[in-house]
Parts: sequence; C-alpha cells; structure tokens
Amino acid sequence: MDDSEFEHLLRSADLRVTRPRLAVLRAVRRHPHADTGSVLAAVRVEEPNVSHQAVYDVLGALTDSGLVRRIQPAGSAARYELRVGDNHHHVVCRSCGRVADVDCAVGHRPCLTASAADGFVIDEAEVTYWGTCAECASAPAAT
Repeated sequence: MDDSEFEHLLRSADLRVTRPRLAVLRAVRRHPHADTGSVLAAVRVEEPNVSHQAVYDVLGALTDSGLVRRIQPAGSAARYELRVGDNHHHVVCRSCGRVADVDCAVGHRPCLTASAADGFVIDEAEVTYWGTCAECASAPAAT
C-alpha cells in the first residue's frame, strides 16, 4: 500500500489524514507484528518529534476503526498488523518471541466451530500456536 491508499482508508473510516497517522500506517506495514515501542521507533525516523502518547493514540484510533489489528499473545506486549478482515492466526516462538501469520484451516473451518457457544454468535476465533522458530531451533544449545 502507498500513501494514497492509506489516505483513502483513513477517509473511508472517517479519520482525518494526518502525518502521524500515515507514519504509523507505514511503520506497521514495514514491521508487521511490531510492538508499540518498535512502531514508535519506526515513526520517529520520519517524524522525530512525535510523542509516545501520539503513537498510542493513533494506534488506538486505527485499531478502533478496524484499519489495524491488535494482537497480544500471552506474556507478550501488544503487537499491531495491517492484515485485518480475515480469520488468520499466529505462531509465536517461545525462544525469541518472533510472531508469524498462520492462515486458518482450508475447507471445513474447525476454528470457527465451537463445541459449546453458550448462546454466543461466534464470528471470529483467535488461535495462537506456540513453538520454536527455525532460526532458534537451529541455534547451538547454550551451555
């Protein structure tokens, strides 16, 4: 996505187009699954005077509008991504904390079929897979 597409997304979500919002969207595009501190660091490369609070506020507005997805694996800081509107999941490395996308099962969608819904109408499932990424798995064991 380029800035004109981001501007269109912001306007379609009834959000004003501002330099901090565009910078946050670009940062999240370049660094999917980044935590707030990483997003802030990336934004400050473009906008050195933007405050931590401004980035928090922008991330909140973008998340509330559905333009950005916030995920928070157990024991981890909140992370942000632009991939919204589908039912994908995540895999998290127990060693380094790396997060990657995992598409939902193809065909029958077991991740959306709950054994008991207690009257809820389920429209999304959040699954987190835990393991060790290839880089950590191939690293020599510490002595």
